[in-house]
Order: sequence, then structure tokens, then C-alpha cells
Amino acid sequence: MSGIVAIVGRPNVGKSTFFNRMIQRREAIVDAVSGVTRDRHYGKSDWNGKEFSLIDTGGYVLGSDDIFEKEIDRQVELAIDEADAILFMVDAETGITGMDEDVARLLRKVEKPVFLVVNKVDNAQRLEDAVEFYNLGLGEYYPVSSINGSGTGELLDALVKVLPDAPIPEDNLPRFAVVGRPNAGKSSFINALLGEDRYIVTDVAGTTRDSIDTRYNRFGFEFNLVDTAGIRRKAKVREDLEFYSVMRSVRTIEHADVCLLLLDASRGFDGQVQNIFWLAHRNNKGIVILVNKWDLVEKDTHSVKEYTQKIREAIAPFTDVPILFISVKDKQRILKAIETAVEVYQNRSRRIPTRKLNDVMLPIIEGNPPPAIKGKYVKIKFCTQLPTPYPQFAFFCNLPQYVKDPYKRFLENKLRENFDFTGVPMSIFMRKK
Repeated sequence: MSGIVAIVGRPNVGKSTFFNRMIQRREAIVDAVSGVTRDRHYGKSDWNGKEFSLIDTGGYVLGSDDIFEKEIDRQVELAIDEADAILFMVDAETGITGMDEDVARLLRKVEKPVFLVVNKVDNAQRLEDAVEFYNLGLGEYYPVSSINGSGTGELLDALVKVLPDAPIPEDNLPRFAVVGRPNAGKSSFINALLGEDRYIVTDVAGTTRDSIDTRYNRFGFEFNLVDTAGIRRKAKVREDLEFYSVMRSVRTIEHADVCLLLLDASRGFDGQVQNIFWLAHRNNKGIVILVNKWDLVEKDTHSVKEYTQKIREAIAPFTDVPILFISVKDKQRILKAIETAVEVYQNRSRRIPTRKLNDVMLPIIEGNPPPAIKGKYVKIKFCTQLPTPYPQFAFFCNLPQYVKDPYKRFLENKLRENFDFTGVPMSIFMRKK
């Protein structure tokens, strides 16, 4: 089960509060990497066992009201294009405004499920006032209070009923997606890779709506290449709208096994590229970083090393990621990029037998036990890899609550030193023995 849900509406109706409320239970688990400030406009949520991605469109618009008028239309159009369902949020306190009417006019034409969410309904009077929102012509509305959470259950019950089920790929081949900001060279990379058409076995209509999956089979590698580079059909949306490339990437990343993150060497590992990196990380996908247009950068002997170091600092603490310097134009190291993606795919599906894991890890833990807290000693007795699509490990001990993040990072580093998990995020859980 998966789907993309976009929250739209004018400023100050409480979109961010609602968004934070929806993802907070999850974020605490998903974002266990401390010290990383993430893009706060994208998160995962789940309800009744159904998981979906939530995107808060509001956080991307800065500027005066008149700039906002144009931007909000653009964002609503983008949400209509990309999301599986739309939550249109309005404010019971202020009632219907002209901007609400504009958004409603765009949404009335939409074929997708639209939920009218009336926020700030925290007393009986407001519940009566909310009736006026029938005038927006969007049918039923859902009164909620983002602050205290009332009404959100009914809304979510209705929402998860309309979300699509996750597509199941028929061929079980690895899926590699090329992601990155616009104009980094994604299309050229894919074209260079596919070379002449005769290497393309089949074009399967992608599970990522209107992306093309190309079955690729060369040099003994067989996989599906998820090409979303060619799908920018909306000329209306400005290319540099940050929200646009993030939202485009969400769907691609969620349906991939390994993400090849392509960036333009001359622009560097900037904020937008980092957002896409953390998006892939948060979805527990394999990651390979490809620095393209390396031929255009003035270099001295230290360039590669310095550039690599900068990227590693930006992605800490998850630094065990392959970084390759390529030139699509000169076809340099393109095959190396694919070989690396295949290795990362294998690392992501690596299973360590429990006995071997304990033989390696228990002596390390004995030599470096978790620090005692309040005179209590943590004893880790046993560990095992969980049967999940990406590496997750459970360590069983007497006092799991006393094992803090730095020690979990120590365990992760030791696992990475002893077993090859390069390019793959992993999770470590402490369980009561």
C-alpha cells in the first residue's frame, strides 16, 4: 500500500501543524538519525496498517501575498498532477476567503479524490460555522482540530480507502532510479547508458505513473531502469521550483531499490540535492552518488578527495556511500556507475546468518559494552538480522531503554566494517531479552 497525499491551502490555516501531527509518530522511529535537520515538508504516515507519503505544499512558498496568489495556483496544479489524493485545508475561524474560492475552483475540475478539511474546529460554535464551507462546492467536509487531533480519525479512515495499493513488479528485477535536480544530466545519463536501441529489451509502462521502465540487459546485468527524466510535460511549472523536483522524486524513489543520485559537479552537493539524498535514505533505498560534468571542473591533484570529503560531511552520519565522478558527455565511468549500483543492490539484500553475526558482534560488544547508566549495566546477549527488504538488526539485552544513539551508531559502524553494506541505510533496534 502506498500513495502520495498532498496538503494544499492558503497560508496560516494550520497545514504544517496538521502535517506534523500526522507524521510525528512515524518520524520518531524513521528519523532516529540524530543531528540531521531534514526537509520538513515530506514524511511518511500510516493509518490502519496502510502507509502513505504526506507532502505539505505550504512550506515552499515565501514572499508577499500577491506572489503567493500565483504560487499557490502553481502548487495546487502540481499537487493535482502528482498526488493520489488531495487534502484541501481551510480555516473555520476566518471562514471562506477569496483565495479559498480560487483553490476550490481548481479542485472542482479534478478527477482525483479531494478532501475538504476544515481546521480549527475546537468548539461547538466553530462546528456550526463550518457549515458555510458547503458553499465551496466540494461536497462533504471534515471538521478537525490540528492542535488537539479531534476529527482526524474520520478523515484518515476515508482517506486510506481511496489510496492505491502498492504496485507489485511482475519480474522481480532490481529497479534502479536516476534522481537529482533538473538539468543535472539525468536524461543524457540514461541515453548514454542505453546506447543504441538494440540493447533495450522491452519498455514496460512504469509503475511510477507515466515513468518508463526500461529493461536493461548488458554485460550480464539485468535490471529495470526507472526513467522519469522525460516526463516534464507541464511547461507551466517553473523548473527551479524546489517543491517540483522533490515531489517528482518522491514517487520515483519509493518504487526503486537503488537510487543513482546524479548531481552537477559545478553546482555542488547543494540543499536540493541533499533533500533528495535524505528522501532516498528515509525510504531505506540503496544510494550511489554520481558527480556528473566532472570534465568541466578545474582540478588540481586534490580535487576528487576534497570534493568527496565535502559530500561525506554533508551526508554524515551515513557516510558509507559510494561516490563516483563521471562524465556523461565523454561516457566516462558510466558502466562503473551501473556495476556499483548492482553491488549496492546486492548489499541491500544481504542476509547475515545469525550464528555468524553473533560470532562477530558479541566479542566486539564484550570489548566495548554500552556505558552504564545510573550504575546499571547493559548486557547484550544476542543479535539477529530481521527478515525485512533492507538491513535491520535486533540486539537483545536486559535494559534496551538505556542504549542511546551513539552506541547504536557504534554497532552500525562495526556491522559495516565486518559485512559489506556500502550504500545501504540500516536500522538497529534494541529489544528486551
